[in-house]
Amino acid sequence: MSSITWHPKATASPRRHGFGFWAIAFAYLAVMALGTVPSPLYPIYQQRDGFSTFTITIVFGAYAAGVVVSLFLAGHVSDWHGRRRILAPALLLSLAGATVFLLWPELPGLLVARVLNGLSVGVVTATATAWLVELHAAHRPHAGPRRAQTVAVAVNLGGLGSGTLLAGLLAEWAPAPLRLPYVVILVALALALVGVLLAPDLRALPEPRPRYRPQRVAVPAAARPRYYAAAFSAFLGFGGLGLFTGLTSTFLAVIMHHPSRALAGASLFLICAAGVLVQITTPGWPLRRSLAVGTVLLVAGIGLAVVAAWLGTPSLTLFVIGAVLSGAGAGAMFRGVLGTTAAISTPEGRAEALAGIFLAGYLGMSVPVIGVGIALRHVSPRVALLGFAVFVTLGVIGAARWLLADPARSPSAAPVAAVRR
Repeated sequence: MSSITWHPKATASPRRHGFGFWAIAFAYLAVMALGTVPSPLYPIYQQRDGFSTFTITIVFGAYAAGVVVSLFLAGHVSDWHGRRRILAPALLLSLAGATVFLLWPELPGLLVARVLNGLSVGVVTATATAWLVELHAAHRPHAGPRRAQTVAVAVNLGGLGSGTLLAGLLAEWAPAPLRLPYVVILVALALALVGVLLAPDLRALPEPRPRYRPQRVAVPAAARPRYYAAAFSAFLGFGGLGLFTGLTSTFLAVIMHHPSRALAGASLFLICAAGVLVQITTPGWPLRRSLAVGTVLLVAGIGLAVVAAWLGTPSLTLFVIGAVLSGAGAGAMFRGVLGTTAAISTPEGRAEALAGIFLAGYLGMSVPVIGVGIALRHVSPRVALLGFAVFVTLGVIGAARWLLADPARSPSAAPVAAVRR
């Protein structure tokens, strides 16, 4: 059997490492922002073309399907071919998706644009996260990976929030609400592409190149229980984000009787901002605490949103508080997920392991939301929201012992503990 040799790239200057770190972070943020720009605009599409809420969930599902497909087929290939060679084409896919949104704003165009954006996101999430870890290690060789992990989660959730806020504000107070947000995102993506092309790629390339195969879990066998716990945590956390990202505009308009596009965008921004705030304020938390607190906040937040919807007079304030708590919970859970994955994956398989985590997360973002969309064809939004809350709560309770098992009893405890130091 032939052996594989890893050939490192030439070392760039520390200043270029620092520039590259923030350039990749901006590219990550811009791609994620495009994914949520349509969310506050869905009521406009509905009013103009007569879309049903179920149609909106299908459009949202097209995005998630693109993410899942690209994660499965290409989320890990930057381990073999280098980060820039994979990330730059992914940005071109997002540029193409934004262009389709701009020039073809009918239902078929929305579906095509969402798939293109999803295909891009699936590649970017794993590749950019791995690249950030490598650039941070080169820029600050004596620091641990915590800062890179925090920035990766912050730009992921911050991008999701920025896209909704941008679109909501422009749709409410600027002309051409179905065009101007995409023009702004196109400019941001073009700048991001320039940054990616200039950032140093530090990935050591294997010779000979491994034969292509679809995504698989690339973690040591002894660490897989912790990896699967992290993946299920991502499924639940992204499921909560997916519900609010996909259907907040509908819930606000139908249940709360607040059709403001700016309000919808601001609410979604607050959800994601809460997730980012968790990353900034809890840098020293152990992984188990992040997972435990995140689980409690997620369930409590969704529960508050249900209570707000079922009151005799629905409470907008309580609904937003519940949504924000859910965002904070998802952020805490996601931080624990990335920390666990970074600890138990090998350098040559890091992007592949991360791709598996994001695959689980985006399955969580799509499957429950599509289920809610199907339910809305037969029941009221209140009942659909209640059903989703029951699903998440039972899922968390049923898996609590698995997710929060004492890592000291796990074979993977040592590497997980090592990354916390």
